[in-house]
Amino acid sequence: MLNFFDRKPKVAEAAPQPKDEREDREIVFSKSVKAGKRMYYLDVKRDRKDDLFLSNTESKRKSVTDDGQFVFEKHKIFLYKEDFDKFEEALSEVLGYIRRELPANPDSTASEE
Repeated sequence: MLNFFDRKPKVAEAAPQPKDEREDREIVFSKSVKAGKRMYYLDVKRDRKDDLFLSNTESKRKSVTDDGQFVFEKHKIFLYKEDFDKFEEALSEVLGYIRRELPANPDSTASEE
């Protein structure tokens, strides 16, 4: 195994858990948004230091394999607490710009949660 960062592996203190159990335990709050062939997952997770962060995953259905299985392309963005304010401000500014520049769409309706 190549070690590109010249770091020594950490010694595990407890038996490692399967990946899916570890990920399920990390998620403390989640919302999903369906948008055509895409799904967006907004997951609040807890890191090893017990801090919360946002994991934003875009999942897009790309194709179907010969055996009928869907193939998904996934992209993730992690946003940590020290960047929440800057990210929120920039996102609000960008969305405000788009809303001001686009003509009103009479077919759109406000979504209720």
